Amino acid sequence: MVPDSCWYSNLRSLLTKGQWDAVRRTVYARAGGKCMVCGAPCKRPDAHEQWEYDEGNAVQRLKGIIAVCPACHAVIHIGRTSLKGDIRAAEEHFMKVNGCTYAEYRAALGEANRAHIRRNKVPEWKLDISALINYIK
Repeated sequence: MVPDSCWYSNLRSLLTKGQWDAVRRTVYARAGGKCMVCGAPCKRPDAHEQWEYDEGNAVQRLKGIIAVCPACHAVIHIGRTSLKGDIRAAEEHFMKVNGCTYAEYRAALGEANRAHIRRNKVPEWKLDISALINYIK
């Protein structure tokens, strides 16, 4: 889960609309009409930024950008999904894709929540988007 202080620290807010659209088109072309998480055919994928967090150096680093179906995107943003009241479908999708039980889903969610709490202790994150070069033609 993204640390609270990094919300809105994303490519869409940093790039122009034209630049972001070009990046998204590159990601969608690489996905070949399929969700890059569950493999389901997807006519209207979302571009999802993958971030990694170096807590020791306080760096939020762009790891990659993937095309995901709406169901996988709901799982990825489970906190937002929960606030919207759509949690049950996301839980079911997570368990189906990962071939796991509800208890295993809850354990994974617990670990994500612990990481979120830990990352929220970093007062300010530096942003590293150097991986963006992999998506610019």
